[in-house]
Amino acid sequence: MNASILSIAILSLAIWIGLLLFRGGFWRCQPQLEQAVPHPELANLPRICAVIPARNEAETIGETVRSLLLQDYPGELTIILVDDRSTDGTAQIAQAAASQSSQLQVILAEPLPPGWSGKLWAMQQGVNFAQNYSPDYILFTDADIGHDPANLQRLVSKATQENLDLASVMVRLRCKSFWERMLIPAFVFFFQKLYPFEWVNNPKNAIAGAAGGCILIKQAALERIGGLECIRQTLIDDCALALAVKSSVPGTKIWGY
Repeated sequence: MNASILSIAILSLAIWIGLLLFRGGFWRCQPQLEQAVPHPELANLPRICAVIPARNEAETIGETVRSLLLQDYPGELTIILVDDRSTDGTAQIAQAAASQSSQLQVILAEPLPPGWSGKLWAMQQGVNFAQNYSPDYILFTDADIGHDPANLQRLVSKATQENLDLASVMVRLRCKSFWERMLIPAFVFFFQKLYPFEWVNNPKNAIAGAAGGCILIKQAALERIGGLECIRQTLIDDCALALAVKSSVPGTKIWGY
């Protein structure tokens, strides 16, 4: 065997051994939220505001809104849809799905100011509107996600029991087409390699990550970091938000996924 090829092979083997032994066990399956939290009763029910930024999401917004309205969470839940000037009737479909429920509030996004990404600007407006309801937690979620009826209850239980400033779960990604089946598992594997769950969940480790499709964040923690303005231009906004929260005060606890 050529010496250079042998050197490359040895280096590759060493890298993989290092990843397997010293990268937070990223390759191991982690406990899921359903297994970690058995659905306990909550003594003091926090007020929750779910914020959904949406732009031309007519195809999926109905299911998302209905799944939130069907949550078995016994506390106060307000759903805030920030319609980012959709042209496909997103807001109207959401309102129809809610059957005029008072839980759903739809607001029209203001024009995008300099220095903000569109999604984060919409989310920040949702946060601002949520202050009318004095929430204890904000649930950030996307407009194309169907939530299990027990999802919010379990997230809130996890956050309150373990005094978490942020809790996040990764949604089950659709893998129907050939390329989705090929690329999505590789993406999840790579994501876990960058943000090993074991390190993210360790308050003594600086690594922070989150899955933007479903993030429950304590209102006090969001205020502490100055709202979403501190990450207003970031591309990977979910992980940037988790890092801002985790690094804001020593010992801050976050959890995922």
